[in-house]
Amino acid sequence: MSMQTSPRQAASATPHLPDGEGERFTGFGVMAVPFASGHVLALRVWARTTIGAPYRSVWHRDPSGSWHMYVTAAPERSCPRYFSAAASFERVAGIDVEWSDAAALRVRIPSVLDWTVHLEATPATKAMSAIAQMIPANAKRSDAVLGAMGPMSRPVLRTGRMRMVGAAPNRQRFQVVPERVWRVAASAATIEGASLGTTHPLDRQTRLGDFWMPQRGVFYVGDARFEAFDPTRHDAPRVATA
Repeated sequence: MSMQTSPRQAASATPHLPDGEGERFTGFGVMAVPFASGHVLALRVWARTTIGAPYRSVWHRDPSGSWHMYVTAAPERSCPRYFSAAASFERVAGIDVEWSDAAALRVRIPSVLDWTVHLEATPATKAMSAIAQMIPANAKRSDAVLGAMGPMSRPVLRTGRMRMVGAAPNRQRFQVVPERVWRVAASAATIEGASLGTTHPLDRQTRLGDFWMPQRGVFYVGDARFEAFDPTRHDAPRVATA
């Protein structure tokens, strides 16, 4: 894939599930966008998975620090499978993701969310994308290789702490493998009609388990892997309590 490919082209390309064991995903999304109001939004659009049908998910963190996930699939076949120990969730009929041009998308959940995201390539994102695409496929399954990518990304992308390997709140180990990244140049959102305000790093960076939400918006196309569910070691999907 050419390094000049637009975000829309990269996100629309026919994806292939990564090789390996465990529970695997491929698609695109927004790692996270923090707002000055204390809200955080994230998007996952998994075009293929090994645990069920493709699905979409929006993650929302409110200023009090509580996380809520909107998903288009059953919780045992979507993000709550891994994150419900730290986030409440609900299944919704649909999450509309529409590209308004090659580098801008709009995400909508009827009566809940209206979110626009404008993307841009920078020297830093081009460099990180080039490095990611040069890594051999077998190395992308290595905790050591992926573990080094997080600290390397921090000063380049100015995201704050990032981890590509670790444990999700429900205790499964994960690997995040971004193939291409772009910076979120601008974003605006309303939840139930109320504006979330301007984008801005949080006073204190937030996370779900070992997955740290970047302090600056990042869009990615890539893969994720999770340890296969084991009821003797992992928490089943459930609504988190306060």
